[in-house]
Amino acid sequence: QVQLVESGGGLVQPGGSLQLSCAASGDIFSFDMMAWYRQASGKQRELVAFISKSASTSYADSVTGRFAISRDSPTNTMALQMNSLKPEDTAVYYCNAISGQTSYWGQGTQVTVSS
Repeated sequence: QVQLVESGGGLVQPGGSLQLSCAASGDIFSFDMMAWYRQASGKQRELVAFISKSASTSYADSVTGRFAISRDSPTNTMALQMNSLKPEDTAVYYCNAISGQTSYWGQGTQVTVSS
């Protein structure tokens, strides 16, 4: 059973930066895809960014140019670098990994953007 653990969330002022990390119990380079989702209070969970096994990336329009998804081999983690944060980025951020027909989720980490 794959376990995903997010970290790095917190409170940040508008315009600030945060880096989220997702540590996996399995080899992150073996997953077909890894992604970050977020869910704001009262809203549906939405895809923020994903990275494929071949390292192709894609971003939601709302974060393009501000967020960057990456994978790190030595630490076996996936990261989401978030810059120029806005209040509307406030949400619980979830790590997701897909292997075949199975989708794995982390427990989420809260990101709050507020002055």
